[in-house]
Amino acid sequence: MFERLQDQNVFITGASSGIGRCTAMLFAHYGSNIIISARRYDKLRDLAGEIAINYPNLKIHCISMDVTSESSVRKGFQTLPDWAQHIDILVNNAGVHKGVVHVKDLDTQIMDEMIDTNLKSHVWVTQQVIPKMLQRNSGTIVNVGSVNGDHPHPNAGMFSATKSAFSSITKTLRMETCDSDVRIIEIKPGFVETDSNIVMYPGDKASARAFYGNHPTIPPMDVAESIIFAASRNPRCVISEVSVVPNGHAHPLMSGSKDKNSDGLAIIRELTLV
Repeated sequence: MFERLQDQNVFITGASSGIGRCTAMLFAHYGSNIIISARRYDKLRDLAGEIAINYPNLKIHCISMDVTSESSVRKGFQTLPDWAQHIDILVNNAGVHKGVVHVKDLDTQIMDEMIDTNLKSHVWVTQQVIPKMLQRNSGTIVNVGSVNGDHPHPNAGMFSATKSAFSSITKTLRMETCDSDVRIIEIKPGFVETDSNIVMYPGDKASARAFYGNHPTIPPMDVAESIIFAASRNPRCVISEVSVVPNGHAHPLMSGSKDKNSDGLAIIRELTLV
């Protein structure tokens, strides 16, 4: 079934680390040509080099692109080489979670950055890709959301709101394209071990490391595997929405189903007290 990914051109945003990086490596493993974008070009270059060493027959292109800027997104797509003008699979993965604060303390600049990154950017990138997909009546768009979109938690109000809005956009796009063979997929991760914690606690590495405490997490490769699985289904089938959370979670954001002594509400209390 994964042979369907061979020779497919895959565009991935937020590919410099975490879920995006793992997704790029996994698509390459199954023979896809890779277009990776992020702001940190040095990280992209390192990733491209690693892919080239392991999979020398694949095509790879890096784009230094700030997805929070519509003009930067447009310019990024204008630089695509001829082979990358045809995008079979788009993975909208870029995202940010800045600050762990009460709604009353939300900073306007941080709110704007999360809205631009977690919502607007995906619309701008999708607008560059989907017209050609609809024209040829084929293609797959994978939007990486979050379980927070369905289950908001204290001190993450704006992040949860942007992910909820992103989920709504995804559902709307699916309805708007239902008369075509373009597939719209949403992957909703739970707690994932990524660099996002460092951004959540700027200048406070101790809190970033301690954020999850004793609660289960999953590595970004687990999410990447879910993306690959969904994207590799038969074109007549779409896995429209799936949550990917650590085993042992009774609730997408709370552990406790396996440990009888654990407190399923602990994570909510901990986040409230931060």
